[in-house]
Amino acid sequence: MKVKVAETAGFCFGVKRAVDKVYQLIEEGTHPIYTLGPIIHNEEVVTDLAAKGVQVIEEKDLASLTEGTVVIRSHGVGKAIYQELKENHLNYVDVTCPFVLKIHRIVEKQSHAGKHVVIFGDPDHPEVKGICGWCQGSYTVLKGRKDTEEILEKVKENENKAMEQLSESERETLMSLTKKYVTCFKDVMLKG
Repeated sequence: MKVKVAETAGFCFGVKRAVDKVYQLIEEGTHPIYTLGPIIHNEEVVTDLAAKGVQVIEEKDLASLTEGTVVIRSHGVGKAIYQELKENHLNYVDVTCPFVLKIHRIVEKQSHAGKHVVIFGDPDHPEVKGICGWCQGSYTVLKGRKDTEEILEKVKENENKAMEQLSESERETLMSLTKKYVTCFKDVMLKG
């Protein structure tokens, strides 16, 4: 049997960029370094970083920090986290994936325009939580087909909608749900 490794095997662009930045901070002598959640879903890398002094913290831990550098991972965070970092005079390095940042800007703009933002994804996933944190008005997170069909019944009357698709969501399911969603409303923005 012949095994061939795909050209795109390994970390995605955003995660690779985030991991490389943490190693760069270590090399530069930055201390202490904290990451908001694990920098990557790879136990080997997280363990290696921990051995080099990098500590994984959660958002609730920010209030107790008085020094060091906080790394915002590629999943990104909500707007309030940036405000908290600034208010507490904490140094931070933002390695949010540029594609995720684009979603943050779209969500913020559309919610400021009075749109109700619909986000497909797991509401407990850090990337989805971060996106929700840029919504300035009403929003809905739909985890799957059942959630989507239930919400469609509730909001058919409202045409003022913006819709966001996460790249991690199943493409085939989203496409079928999106087609169904678009048929219900006249003013829908699709980004994916």
